[in-house]
Amino acid sequence: MYAITIAEPGGPEVLTWTEVPDESPEPGEVLVEVAASAVNRADLMQRQGFYEPPPGASPYPGLEASGRIVAVGAGVSGWAVGDQVCALLAGGGYAERVRVPVGLLLPVPKGVDPVSAAGLPEVVCTVWSNVFMVAHLRRGENFLVHGGSSGIGTMAIQLASALGARIFTTAGSEAKLARCRELGADVTINYREEDFVARVQEATDGAGVDVVLDNMGAKYLDRNVDALAVNGRLVVIGLQGGARGELDLNKLLRKRAAIAATSLRARPLAEKSAIVAAVREHVWPLIESGRIAPIIDRVMPMSEAAAAHRLVEESSHIGKVLLSVH
Repeated sequence: MYAITIAEPGGPEVLTWTEVPDESPEPGEVLVEVAASAVNRADLMQRQGFYEPPPGASPYPGLEASGRIVAVGAGVSGWAVGDQVCALLAGGGYAERVRVPVGLLLPVPKGVDPVSAAGLPEVVCTVWSNVFMVAHLRRGENFLVHGGSSGIGTMAIQLASALGARIFTTAGSEAKLARCRELGADVTINYREEDFVARVQEATDGAGVDVVLDNMGAKYLDRNVDALAVNGRLVVIGLQGGARGELDLNKLLRKRAAIAATSLRARPLAEKSAIVAAVREHVWPLIESGRIAPIIDRVMPMSEAAAAHRLVEESSHIGKVLLSVH
């Protein structure tokens, strides 16, 4: 089979479509013939040598994929050869075939084409686990998501809107902010021109937001706490603005606020399987009813993975950039 390999850490040019050994499913796994995968920030970090795959994971990039089951390992029930699926992966999506533990499989939702389904597992599992399972966002609460036009952001806006929250988001251009409003954002903030804390305070009469989903880390840490309401919850899922920040604990104490920092890729299989099961129960009906959808910026051939990485690094896209195998 063929897969995208990384001979050595570096720029997008190190991504090479190469013949590699065939895969076969272990007990409790299926083998999926990949229709498409998606470009995530973690893939860029892995390519640069900053984010090694967890022990036992595929060395190839790709944290999600869609396709068709072509082989079933021992002890697998409920799935059969020919089933159209998408999956959360610890790696290996940039390939013609990938092994998937059954706990990380999802059926392709009704109404979603098999290629677009590749843009769902990582963002839906990230948003559901952090915004709803960790931060417990509730109907009527105020929710701020940074990077609203990203894959994570476009899904967070849709899910929070469908479940009755008031949504604040940041993005870097009017075109991106307009798309966020179309998806359900109530208050949009151009972070290049406006202070998001001031806008949040103005729009909430000084109360602040109940939940913040943050991909920036250190750069926004203190200001995110400023934006929080009493009993607010900040969840950090990315470090695009650095890993070390200074925190005023007295400010956090006065607000009785909480900060959580999570990642998804390296979690034990049982934890990820529980998240996938919750997503199938709570989110898949919303997708199949048409209330939320994968937001796809474009689909590029897997052989153009380097160009897709450059596109994502430039942050000129809205939603997901997918890589199709055929």
